[in-house]
Amino acid sequence: MSHSVPLIATVAAAFALALGLGVIALRLGIPAIVGYVLAGVLIGPTTPGFQGDIEIVRQLAEIGVMLLMFGVGLHLSLEELYAVRRIAAPGALIQITLAALLGAGLAHLWGWDTGAAIVFGLSVSVASTVVLMRALESRRALETLTGRIAVGWLIVQDVVMVLVLVLLPPLATLFGGTAAGAATLAAPESLLTSLAVTLGSVVIFIALMLVVGRRLFPWLLWQVARTGSRELFILSIIVTAVGISYLAGELFGVSYALGAFVAGLVLQGSELSQRAADESLPLRDAFAVLFFVSVGMLFDPTIVVEHPLELLAVVGLILGVTPLVTTLLMVAGRYPLSSALTVGASLAQIGEFSFIVAGMGVSLGLLPIEGQNLILATAVITISLNPIVFSTIEPVRRWILTRSRLARIMDRSADRLAELPHSISPERLTGHVLIVGYGRVGKRIGDALRARGTEIVVAEENRQIVSDLRSAGIAAVCGNASDPAVLIQAHVARAKALVIATPDAAAARAMLDTALKLNPEVTVVVRTHDDDERTLLKGLAPQGAIFMGEEELARGMLTAVEQAL
Repeated sequence: MSHSVPLIATVAAAFALALGLGVIALRLGIPAIVGYVLAGVLIGPTTPGFQGDIEIVRQLAEIGVMLLMFGVGLHLSLEELYAVRRIAAPGALIQITLAALLGAGLAHLWGWDTGAAIVFGLSVSVASTVVLMRALESRRALETLTGRIAVGWLIVQDVVMVLVLVLLPPLATLFGGTAAGAATLAAPESLLTSLAVTLGSVVIFIALMLVVGRRLFPWLLWQVARTGSRELFILSIIVTAVGISYLAGELFGVSYALGAFVAGLVLQGSELSQRAADESLPLRDAFAVLFFVSVGMLFDPTIVVEHPLELLAVVGLILGVTPLVTTLLMVAGRYPLSSALTVGASLAQIGEFSFIVAGMGVSLGLLPIEGQNLILATAVITISLNPIVFSTIEPVRRWILTRSRLARIMDRSADRLAELPHSISPERLTGHVLIVGYGRVGKRIGDALRARGTEIVVAEENRQIVSDLRSAGIAAVCGNASDPAVLIQAHVARAKALVIATPDAAAARAMLDTALKLNPEVTVVVRTHDDDERTLLKGLAPQGAIFMGEEELARGMLTAVEQAL
């Protein structure tokens, strides 16, 4: 029997090589991502031997991006994203502008014209969705304040790039592009009309999803769940994520990633959202591997030999300047140094939109082919090195704090929100419930406790939330509660109960260690993700009650606190 199966052959080779090289990479002490990218290089068109179908892998990788962003939407809420708007929106716009200007400046130094410089600068100004999300998820930081800022930052980048793709074709001829290319890709409307239509389409899509989709899709998912069929439920998740993403792109011009994210948002908070996230996790991980393989397949090793200095300069921009700018913007916004460094590390790579913008630039006659190859090579290198960049966060933080008095002052958030007002009576700070993290779970617990007349003190990293709580007459302190100074300021030594509602196990361990030293009798209620964390934290706080899962958290944590009181 004769077979012609490029899909099966490509996927089989991609997964097999990714598995083998990923294991080898871990054995050598380097991130598995490096192995996945190398697998792509080996089956790519620039290396001898078997050559996979790159277009197939790229489309499968696109599905991975959809599923990944769908999962992110399931874990975050509009309220949480809105709460970080004051840092994410201006921060992303400033970072994109500076990175684009620096990238364009490098291109000018190489003798490229203005059009090529603009396209190149824009291509190196945005991070990879997959890499950023995988990094946050692997560190269980997605639902923390840092994770929410990074996601908000990414969404702003996404919207900006959608606008760039609309504006590039009509502007191509102004910067020396080919008229034929511009005519093919440009919309017939004027520039302002095209921009207005694009923005209007994005707004209409989001409005429809939030008004209609928020009612329709949870109901449909529930009808499928009632059948009791696990495979049908998983199928419904795929249909929701991929289907909405595709329709968003085809009907509204929204990127697939943003469409999938909004699809997850409309299901977030429903009774089945946690199950949907859990069931789709293996699919997300598998397709994410294909994304890294697709990046490796695009890599042309000859670029390293032909343009080594240019490549080194671009890699330095992505790994050095972009994280530095992002970190400084975060610190200027009065966020902890650890959060600033984490968001900076998250953006220390480029990916999907970089490829798309560079490809459009080449098709419009703006960007030379060596510019596209530089983008692809830079993506491979920065994606491979991104896990290593993350591993340097804590050493860099310690190094900065050891050598900079200003950094120590700013890291402790020495402002009015970092200390409780002296006007708060001592009675309110004795026998109270200290809640760490005031997101969805923390707020529900706080509202219920206040309704029954229980005094609460909140420790929260988000300055806007702390400011709003104080305006409402609630005692709140701004800072990362893994820092003992924050718990001391929140009077954990005199608290009746400590509720840790943040999903960060490492931070929870530090908080428990401090809290139990200062107040051995305090009852602790901690949010966890799995049995290993539950066992570990239970060992640290045997008198505490440990709960898992969002719905269980909302009910169980409150019950545990009420019993302690």
